[in-house]
Amino acid sequence: MMNQSRLSRLLAGLTSGAAAMASFGLLAQSHPAGEELTYSGDVATIINENCVVCHREGGIGPMQLTNFEQVRPWAPLIQMKVANGEMPPYSYDRDLGIQELQGDWRMSREDIDTVVAWVDQGALPGNLNELPPAPPLPSLDDWNFEDQFGEPDLVLPSNPIDVPANGNDLWDKHFIASGLSEDRCIKALQVKPRGDAKTVVHHANTYFAEIDEDGQVTRSPVTEYAMGKWGEIMPDGVCRTFQADMLIQWDIHLYPGGVGGAAPGTMIEDNVVELGIWLHDEDFESGISQDLAAYQLDQGNLFIPPHGTAMTQGFHSFDHPVRIDSFQPHGHLRMNAASLEIFYPETGRTEVVSVISDWSATWHHSHLYEPHAAPLLPTGAVLVIKQWYDNTGNNPNNPDPRQWVGWGQRTADEMTHAWIAVSHLDQETYERLLAERSSNERSLAGGDD
Repeated sequence: MMNQSRLSRLLAGLTSGAAAMASFGLLAQSHPAGEELTYSGDVATIINENCVVCHREGGIGPMQLTNFEQVRPWAPLIQMKVANGEMPPYSYDRDLGIQELQGDWRMSREDIDTVVAWVDQGALPGNLNELPPAPPLPSLDDWNFEDQFGEPDLVLPSNPIDVPANGNDLWDKHFIASGLSEDRCIKALQVKPRGDAKTVVHHANTYFAEIDEDGQVTRSPVTEYAMGKWGEIMPDGVCRTFQADMLIQWDIHLYPGGVGGAAPGTMIEDNVVELGIWLHDEDFESGISQDLAAYQLDQGNLFIPPHGTAMTQGFHSFDHPVRIDSFQPHGHLRMNAASLEIFYPETGRTEVVSVISDWSATWHHSHLYEPHAAPLLPTGAVLVIKQWYDNTGNNPNNPDPRQWVGWGQRTADEMTHAWIAVSHLDQETYERLLAERSSNERSLAGGDD
């Protein structure tokens, strides 16, 4: 069996910190010899645009990086984290699969080169009287899509929950009223733990729910949240329906003390998780419906031995054409890589869509494909989803490599599935979208026939 860390490197091309450190010289070569780089002239803007949103007073980052005095002591660590892609925290391989993503936090190659070369030169301050203006920062409680869409049309809070400073995992499931009396199409969604609760909320899923007279619950997903998730935006012309007169079921998993470097380790009283929903106008029309679902992998065989590794995979096909709008792999502390591929039975060809070879449970990203790049699948094409697990001491997130680990709900257990948003198409719409995409590609290539 191939060593797990070797497999991850093969998938990523450049994923490990050691490989990134070895490449510093190559990265810095994009700057002419003798060109002096300074914080004030070259680096402050990069830090402001990529780091300060989290690394500020009250932010989720473990240190503040709002000025040179704060940045300078951390310069070697910043260099390493930036070079190996750990910061900003968006683990998605640059050289494999679709790269046109919404909400992509990755720094440009040019900015990475600049930071690396600046530190190699001694992290010089430059003229600190000529700093670029500080960026306007959103409030720590702002919604991620406020700049695009304004305040959410609906904010549906969970019941408050006390989270102790330590102890076993907690789960809370309860129902609230949605307050919506007619079906509406959703424009965007975000789930947001309030205040200090970001690192204690493992996941917070919401469902449309009905309870029959026997007390049986029927439900379907509204959206899924796991630690670090940005949110979801529906593509133009697509409707994910907010169902009228339905209950909303909250399904919240909490981890006392928190996970990750910014974990509070303290009691959090009255923790509330909020669901923000932006709606299209009442007269919005769409011929394409979208849903979100958890696509299970081979969880029956997910049983990782002590000091061992594992891999799971799952397959799914549709009896109609679809477009894949987003991909969000899910696992816990031993998961460290994931991929999405498409197999086309008629040609025998396999297409790599997304690879995340340095995955972390502290940042669950829903990778939202730009609509012009999102995979269009003909009837019968097969989604191939793979996830890898490392239960050895080489995994920095592993709490105890001596344990057998199987599928389970606790943070110390593992899971193996992926949340995928799918637009369901009829054949006519599929062919129209395919023709439009082909025409746009010819235009970009300079052709007009």
